[in-house]
Amino acid sequence: MSARLISITSPKITIDNQTLTPEGLIAYCARVSSPKQENPSYAHLLKYCINHRHWSIFEMVDMTVEITTSRAIAQQILRHRSFFFQEFSQRYAKVQDIETTLPRRQDQKNRQNSIEDLEPDVVEWFQNSQQEINDLSMQRYEEALEKGIAKESARFLLPLATRTRLYMKGSVRSWIHYLEVRTDPSTQKEHREIALEIMTLFKQEFPIITEALAW
Repeated sequence: MSARLISITSPKITIDNQTLTPEGLIAYCARVSSPKQENPSYAHLLKYCINHRHWSIFEMVDMTVEITTSRAIAQQILRHRSFFFQEFSQRYAKVQDIETTLPRRQDQKNRQNSIEDLEPDVVEWFQNSQQEINDLSMQRYEEALEKGIAKESARFLLPLATRTRLYMKGSVRSWIHYLEVRTDPSTQKEHREIALEIMTLFKQEFPIITEALAW
């Protein structure tokens, strides 16, 4: 599981003889009706827009992130429909690996929650079971390819834990919403860990917006 920055719309762009950062470009567009559109000071403006929920200006800049995870978690990510995605194709390329994870106990009061308090012998059983299934799946997958079976058919032998890679592109507005939702403790742990990595990237690239959001 990992996430890394691929690109940001116009890391630095020159408009009216002024070099703008991504946050500066957002502010420049926000001042479209102002006679002082080129004002280099914009921290207060961005904070004002966030506090008063003027979200449209945060659609002026996009960020693209590469995510490596399991197919199970990728399906959760793909539900965020304001983003644009490109995902590794199991029809076109050969699968290389299957991810493993530590088990958690089902919360009986909240079906969307799990608790990390399983007995060591249960954890060991689950880990061994994962390995057994993963080994057999990959063995049969390789055998299917050797027999000339198409990748698009052979992939049905693979579990949801199969590793995939996808590119996720969205506006700063979309990333703000995604990070607020997916860093919440109610999000599945494996997905939340990805979101926290992306939040680290976001904070590095958008420090003023991060401060305004009180992240």
